[in-house]
Amino acid sequence: MEMFIFILAAIASVACCLMVITQKNPVRAVLFLIMAFVAQAILFVQLSAVFVAALQIIVYAGAIMVLFLFIIMLLNLRKDEFGGDRHPFQKFAAVALAALLAFELVIVALRDGSRSPSVSLPENFGSVESIGEILFTKYLLPFEATSILLMAAILGAVVLAKKRLDD
Repeated sequence: MEMFIFILAAIASVACCLMVITQKNPVRAVLFLIMAFVAQAILFVQLSAVFVAALQIIVYAGAIMVLFLFIIMLLNLRKDEFGGDRHPFQKFAAVALAALLAFELVIVALRDGSRSPSVSLPENFGSVESIGEILFTKYLLPFEATSILLMAAILGAVVLAKKRLDD
């Protein structure tokens, strides 16, 4: 049963991620990204990292994605504002990189798993204490830089929307 749930969540995650990058409507892309976060939270639960799964849902799917959705709707971008295809080579490069990624995935899937070392997780993996200790000691600067970057993005979106409403 665990393998079935893993396969289902992995397929859902990959499918939703593919839908994120193929959608032309940004609102639909954000909704598919929320679904991808939920599928990844299921994978965290299977790793016995329930706290990380809860954070995945509450912080990413709940707060940040709703904020992105709000900003996208606030900007109300029209199709003519996106501009035309400026880089015709970009589509060819995207197809080539996708084919390379698919080739690598096939190689990894066919590889003999007995050669890879088994990974043993620490006893307190995914607990509130271990995450808090790492987040506020080793990764404090990137954590704070990310929060400042998100705040700057929000302020920029509000300023752009305000300019647009004033015109």
